[in-house]
Amino acid sequence: MKEAIPTVQMDNERVRVTEWRFAPGASTGHHRHELDYVVVPLHDGRLRLVEPAGTREVTLKAGVSYARSAGVEHEVINPNDFEFAFVEIELKG
Repeated sequence: MKEAIPTVQMDNERVRVTEWRFAPGASTGHHRHELDYVVVPLHDGRLRLVEPAGTREVTLKAGVSYARSAGVEHEVINPNDFEFAFVEIELKG
């Protein structure tokens, strides 16, 4: 499986901002978020989330942000037939 490509745009004592780009079928691999975070989708599209409770798909709209708390565990996969990207903003202490 292809890997999603992270590009850190900023990393300081308060925030880490990462752009994530996913080719069709690309994945982040399973991971656990150690920090609260906000996601800002750059495109309309879907993401497949493989979570401890099961797999689900979510529909995202460009520019419509959402936030999650630290502790989230999942794998994120692009099920679209086009590249998908979002900006992740992690909030440090």
